[in-house]
Amino acid sequence: MIEFKLPSLGADMDEGTLLAWHVKPGDAVRRGQVVAVVDTSKAAVDVEIWHDGVLHELLVPVGAKVPVNTVLATLLAPGEVTPAPVVAGAVAAAAPVPGKLRAPEAATPAPTTRHPVSPSARRRAKELGINPDSLAGTGAQGSVTLADVEAAAKAVPAPAVAVAPAPDRQLEMRKAIAAAMSRSKREIPHYYLAETIPMKNALDWLQQRNAGQPITERILTAALLLKAVAAALNRTPELNGFYRDGQFEASAAVHAGVAISLRGGGLVAPALHDAGSKPLAQLMRELADLVKRSRAGSLRSSEMSDPTITITNLGEQSVQSVFGVIYPPQVALVGFGSIAERPWVDGGKLVSMPLLCATLAADHRASDGHRGALFLAELRDLLQEPQTLAGDLA
Repeated sequence: MIEFKLPSLGADMDEGTLLAWHVKPGDAVRRGQVVAVVDTSKAAVDVEIWHDGVLHELLVPVGAKVPVNTVLATLLAPGEVTPAPVVAGAVAAAAPVPGKLRAPEAATPAPTTRHPVSPSARRRAKELGINPDSLAGTGAQGSVTLADVEAAAKAVPAPAVAVAPAPDRQLEMRKAIAAAMSRSKREIPHYYLAETIPMKNALDWLQQRNAGQPITERILTAALLLKAVAAALNRTPELNGFYRDGQFEASAAVHAGVAISLRGGGLVAPALHDAGSKPLAQLMRELADLVKRSRAGSLRSSEMSDPTITITNLGEQSVQSVFGVIYPPQVALVGFGSIAERPWVDGGKLVSMPLLCATLAADHRASDGHRGALFLAELRDLLQEPQTLAGDLA
């Protein structure tokens, strides 16, 4: 029997509310199939299952709020036989034990005398939820009449209905983010580095590549930066992975968590999977789709649970530099500010150059400043030859 548990959908998630099941007992499921929808403090997330098999039992009802790692359902592995069902509430008849006397059965109480109730009064009482046998009748021989039922209904005050206030999602999100960031600053020994990167070559290449392309096929600077980060991590793999149980676990692939601001406030950082192995044009399409689905509240659990490094880009907000806080259990966060024309010395001459401030927040338990500096230097050099990042542009 396989247990399907509520996954952690980010460092700031402790619990979730089950909004829907997309499967029922007896359904065959495949690895990666969306089987449920869970509401976190940030968004409703499609939850995938990670085993093939047959759904045996749903253990958590829709509407229930449960902690992370709660078993939501059980799954039969391929070829596994269904256990014999247990009938709840079934009581086996006890056989008499030899040599012992059976206890005498309790006498059945004599029926109590009830007032006669007219058929119309009984029907009306049922509609109103009133027990007609509890009423004193005013009809012949004390019978309960329709008028008696109506009078009783008027005499009972309507119960007060307590209306729970609607949850303030913004407040919940801010609390969840604050809790995760407090944990990060408390547990992770951060170090910070910054590098100023000339962007003339990258911007000229993008302009040339995008010339004549429809808007939907153009590549934005954000996608080029994501690709450059993924490529630079090949030289410093100790920045890409997780710190768990007292040791660093390197990731074989770069699942780049992209910090995305939500329209109503707050942010999420879902993963762009395998960012290092995808052509730049494909990465751009997937980035646009990820932003769209994040703001529509239609993310998948795999996108929320496995980013190996986070990238935040505040260039659109005209921020010159950003020093982020690492999302545990990740060990690094890369920040990009705005690209702006500033003074720069090029070949001994003072020129105006589009410059970008790239920053790195990293975990001293997994790396040190020397390795972090190598990463930023590699990132800078890659952006001087952007054509090497393009792949086949498929």
